[in-house]
Amino acid sequence: MYLIFDTETTGLPKNFKAPITDTDNWPRCIQIAWQLHDELGNLIEHQDYLVKPDGFSIPYQSEKIHGISTELATEEGFELADILVKFKDALEKSKFVVGQNVKFDNNVMGCEFHRLGVETNLMEMPVLDTCTEITAKLCQLPGGRGGKFKLPTLTELHQHLFGKPFSEAHNATADVEATTRCFLELIRTRIFTTEQLQVEEDYFTAFDGANPDVIDIIGLKHINLKKASKKYATEVDSGISDEESSKNLEALENVSFSHFHNHSQFSILQATSEVKGLIAKAAEMEMPVVGLTDNGNMMAAFHFVEAGIKHNKEVKGQIEDLKTKMSAQGADLTEVANWEEDIKGLEKKTVKPVLGVDFYVCKDHLDKSFKDNGFSVPLLAKNKAGYHNLAKMSSEAHVNGFYYVPRIDREVVLEYKDNLIALTGGLLGEIPAKILNEGEEKAEEAFKWWHNEFGEDFYVELCRHGLEEENLVNETLLRFAKKYGVKYIAANNTFYLDQADSEAHDILLCVKEGEKKSTPIGRGRGFRFGFPNNEFYFKSQQAMKELFKDLPEAIATTNEIADKIEVYSLAREVLLPEFDIPKAFVDPKDKENPKLKNGENAYLRHITYKGARKR
Repeated sequence: MYLIFDTETTGLPKNFKAPITDTDNWPRCIQIAWQLHDELGNLIEHQDYLVKPDGFSIPYQSEKIHGISTELATEEGFELADILVKFKDALEKSKFVVGQNVKFDNNVMGCEFHRLGVETNLMEMPVLDTCTEITAKLCQLPGGRGGKFKLPTLTELHQHLFGKPFSEAHNATADVEATTRCFLELIRTRIFTTEQLQVEEDYFTAFDGANPDVIDIIGLKHINLKKASKKYATEVDSGISDEESSKNLEALENVSFSHFHNHSQFSILQATSEVKGLIAKAAEMEMPVVGLTDNGNMMAAFHFVEAGIKHNKEVKGQIEDLKTKMSAQGADLTEVANWEEDIKGLEKKTVKPVLGVDFYVCKDHLDKSFKDNGFSVPLLAKNKAGYHNLAKMSSEAHVNGFYYVPRIDREVVLEYKDNLIALTGGLLGEIPAKILNEGEEKAEEAFKWWHNEFGEDFYVELCRHGLEEENLVNETLLRFAKKYGVKYIAANNTFYLDQADSEAHDILLCVKEGEKKSTPIGRGRGFRFGFPNNEFYFKSQQAMKELFKDLPEAIATTNEIADKIEVYSLAREVLLPEFDIPKAFVDPKDKENPKLKNGENAYLRHITYKGARKR
């Protein structure tokens, strides 16, 4: 007997090599379908079940793929325990487990059996997979690793065997039907051998007698899961009235907004903004504060802080010059009035630089057995002590945690969290990413952890770059914020200064990925990485107020963070040790002013020329 099965899940595991006993790693099954065929390919039974979620929800990104919503599975799903009883019965009748890349499905169901404490022989059963190096050579599709042919998708295999594609429905019952057809055709065409099938040579004669022609589909009816989910979709409030929007914008007229989540050219091959450009842009837009949160590093820290201090010094110098003119005798009253206005304008041009890092926070930064880039979590320094803690974390990330990217973990955060402010970050932040990929339960657990550790220095970051995913993330974050009393800020995760720079930024990403600009943006073979739109730029105060006119407090709260930030300098005199030098080079002036070091410099010059003559 052949048991061909497929699952739809809540997502993908972080570690494909993890054992099935790692229940936090393996996703939950939300649909399972199987067909049981005898050795000649005759259908014995077929089943298809939605699984009722118990203690978890179906993430947005997973629902986008297969169309199964939490509401649909809750209303029309069956209890997992009851499904496993039937699936186990089918397993016990079978000799082989069959599927397309079936190892993943085996591990998912093996973990589900483990969760309920059900003993089964699933993981010990022999496997016949339609996605192997054998079918890769059969289809001969370029793009595999090491110059080999790539493993075929179900659509590609179906196209090769039957001359027409199968549109992967991400509906387990449809995928099982296509997989079964491909599997039986692979038997009929002798791609599977007698050794693999564990049969005698006369088996193929009998199989040909039962299947003289190309294998046909069974013709099962498949449910459109996305359409079925729409029955349970709830209407979302479209927003606030025009009158309320106008009132909010009027109330925000004298409220400042500042950008905290900004990347510079020191986010290597990921951003185009110049460090000095960030300071200049913030000053131009009269923002009281500007943040720098490069990805995983602090290489721009000194340049950024000193650029801010230099800018402010120049502005204050201009103000002092105007005040001197105003105090001069015989100053014209009209000119004085103009100078007063100029001073008011200049006072708005001072900018407080805020240092931060967009840290890669993974599960265990010392574990390099598999790729885990973690989540992008922005941490901001409140003062110089906070800066030192950022530096220590960045050093740990590069020295001990570097694996593809410089990484830290929660233990490192706990050790150095003092004097820091934590934001939830963009879509790659831990909480937003878990909302999209793991479900609200996991996201809420993460939210509580960051809130418990940072308290009033933990803020929800709301981004509106015009992405559908952000709408769901923001709605969920606002519920969490209200539930736990956490304040939220408006943000625009910036990677370039002006909207027109998006084209140059996209070219930079092509350089990073080694791709052509003409390659379409997307996932998978034939696509390249790129940003979804051109909204990741340094937007003006008015633009941000317009974006968040329904949440005016999100604009105002940026000033609360600004008030927590202290100004400090990273510049200092170079500290050099005092060297013993011959008496002939000792300069008495050095005793009066040790900073001169005339004697040491003279001796250094002497031994330099002496060494040069030897050469």
